[in-house]
Amino acid sequence: MGFKCQVWVCTFCLVMLLFLQETRAGIHSSNASRLNGRKKVSGCNLFRGRWVVDASYPLYDSSGCPFIDDEFNCQKHGRRDNQYLKYSWQPDSCKIPRFNGADLLRRWRGKKIMFVGDSLSLNMWESLSCMIHAAVPKAKTTFSRRDSLSSVTFDSYGVTLYMYRTPYLVDIVRENVGKVLNLNSIEAGNAWKGMDILIFNSWHWWVHTGRSQGWDYIRDGSALYKNMDRLTAFSKGLTTWSRWVDQNIDPSKTRVFFQGISPTHYQGKDWNQPQRSCSGEAVPLSGSTYPAGAPPAAAVVNKVLSSMKKPVYLLDITTLSQLRKDAHPSTYSHGSGTDCSHWCLPGLPDTWNQLLYAALIM
Repeated sequence: MGFKCQVWVCTFCLVMLLFLQETRAGIHSSNASRLNGRKKVSGCNLFRGRWVVDASYPLYDSSGCPFIDDEFNCQKHGRRDNQYLKYSWQPDSCKIPRFNGADLLRRWRGKKIMFVGDSLSLNMWESLSCMIHAAVPKAKTTFSRRDSLSSVTFDSYGVTLYMYRTPYLVDIVRENVGKVLNLNSIEAGNAWKGMDILIFNSWHWWVHTGRSQGWDYIRDGSALYKNMDRLTAFSKGLTTWSRWVDQNIDPSKTRVFFQGISPTHYQGKDWNQPQRSCSGEAVPLSGSTYPAGAPPAAAVVNKVLSSMKKPVYLLDITTLSQLRKDAHPSTYSHGSGTDCSHWCLPGLPDTWNQLLYAALIM
């Protein structure tokens, strides 16, 4: 009896060990496939491909869109070359549907869509508003612009596009020491509830220093810091955002997207032209890879998204945008200096929205 018992116990332990190994592998595979699912539609990676000349672009004229800020309106501020407007994105493994604003309005009838983030979210929100407006130019719209919350409503369809400005996603609060970036707090999230589609974005402001820095101190729990490694701070803040999504979003009612990291082109060494910046650039880089590789912030986004319980679709626009050194406002905007961070409208953000459209309908 003792020997039989020992054999039975050993067999049981071996079975359980194999079961646990398969379970761990399944979990790992599930996490990996969930992340890949956020980048692919119907087996097609929409974000791996190349830029091709397309005479049918742009999708609208800046002079005909009432929603474009001067900082993105390059044609208005003197940019005379227009070849940068004549490119479309072609994925390697499929064709994406051409954007159809009227179709999108019908699909979104009665829906509320909100962009949440910084000025790159603003770039994308204005782009989508212009693309839809160009499809139904005679449709009545209601336009509201405020500091933190702006909106465009296409009245006949009951579709509202919101823009909620919050550069870090987590809160900046006033304390005795000054403005504090609280890595563990999202009080602003109450304004994001009840939406049918949410498109989040953050990173651009995390790297700002000096006078352009948006805070005086960083709070992480009970600890207060004068500074912190910016990637570490971004990871902590984005993890807080991921918990908010997991706790507050019902996937049957709200679809969530993350816009991905939008690159800058201030340093030509990133594309093997050390003396250059975006200023004067007129054509994209050829091919489908960027010499400098992906920015470290993109790895942070991938890591946080892969650990989430609720589905978030990653609009992985980083590499395709890195290839577009020609598409920034540069000196052709309302502001002073050279802007190699934001994007001209019409321009690259129109492609981001075309890929959003493809992700929704394919």
